[in-house]
Amino acid sequence: MRAVLQRVQRGRVSVHGETVAEIGQGYVILLGVASDDGEAEAHWLAKKCADLRIFEDAQGKMNLSINEVEGEILVVSQFTLYGDARKGRRPSFTKAAPPEIAAPLVDTFSQALSTAGITVQTGSFGEHMLVELENDGPVTLVLERNAGD
Repeated sequence: MRAVLQRVQRGRVSVHGETVAEIGQGYVILLGVASDDGEAEAHWLAKKCADLRIFEDAQGKMNLSINEVEGEILVVSQFTLYGDARKGRRPSFTKAAPPEIAAPLVDTFSQALSTAGITVQTGSFGEHMLVELENDGPVTLVLERNAGD
């Protein structure tokens, strides 16, 4: 499972011109699920995201977690995070999980964040989404937990 986590001032997802999710300060997390991922990877990655201390304290140091700043998280499933463009000109997505595996794991990941006390919004799985965000910093991290790690 792979996450591109961006610290934001705001984030929004629209589908067919309608806003389906919107947050203020927090994270926009683009989440990719590999075909061999399971619940263990989803729980581990959610805990990692919840516990990160990447918000600034009074001294300007990254020292506060999302809960400490009462931030929100917008989770957007993105199978293209497992695109392999090493050969040719068109990426291969064979490592990405099919929807019947990925959708429940995106839900598991989101629910684990909610259980940690964080307000979570999600995009619309399998839809063409427009994602807007105002990256704060900018702060962007790539986090990964592979099956068997």
